[in-house]
Amino acid sequence: MAQEGDPVTISQACKWSDVSRRSFYYRAVKSAPKVNEHLAARVKRFINAFPHAGYRTVAWALGENKNTIQRIFQLKGWQVRQRASGARPRVQNKTSVTSAPDVRWSTDTCRVWCGSRNGWCALTLVMDCHTRELLGWSLSPKGDAKAAEAALEEALIYRSGSLMAPRERIVLRSDNGLVFTSKLYTKAAKRYGFEQEFIRPHTPQQNGLVERFIRTVKTECVEQHNWQSVEEAKRCLDLWFKYYNEERPHQALKMKTPSMIYQQLAA
Repeated sequence: MAQEGDPVTISQACKWSDVSRRSFYYRAVKSAPKVNEHLAARVKRFINAFPHAGYRTVAWALGENKNTIQRIFQLKGWQVRQRASGARPRVQNKTSVTSAPDVRWSTDTCRVWCGSRNGWCALTLVMDCHTRELLGWSLSPKGDAKAAEAALEEALIYRSGSLMAPRERIVLRSDNGLVFTSKLYTKAAKRYGFEQEFIRPHTPQQNGLVERFIRTVKTECVEQHNWQSVEEAKRCLDLWFKYYNEERPHQALKMKTPSMIYQQLAA
């Protein structure tokens, strides 16, 4: 009829043909996107070994395009835990991040379960606020100032090979806990040439780098094991800290490792 000069609307044509307009406009759904199963198997093996690795880390480790790996994550339903939405509270003070290594170190302590024989032990960490390197640590059932001092001494040895005070004074940031404000610890910090800097009470965000690192240690290492003794925990933590410094890419460091950043700056 349209060819004879009598135009026919789509609605009329559908009505006469007993076809709904929705069916008229229907377009075939595209076939499901295909997945490179060989690459997906490599990705699966990696995230089985490192369950908390995101697609950027996997792409970096496998030498693949991050968009390709992200697509595999989405199609396979392998997305890692998402961060809670909403901004976290921020303190109105300078952050712990610095523009160069050995300007500020941060230290903090957390509790780690080491089996019924040793119970809860104190894990003390010292890290560089620029390179994000884990410089020193100690794990002690007591968690006293002596244990915290041991972590600081290990950090000095790691960085310079001795307990000599650094040439330039390093700021040492911590909370106001009894350990870090004790006479024993403050004397040790002064003896080794550090300038102690304490965050405001109830504002752990001011020590955000080491606080975030503690969450990473707990998530990627501590919670993956069921240690039966402090000795077993020390062996495992030592291996993981080496992996963190030398092998684990860091998004804040543009997918480089902390050790790589320090070596580049020291060259």
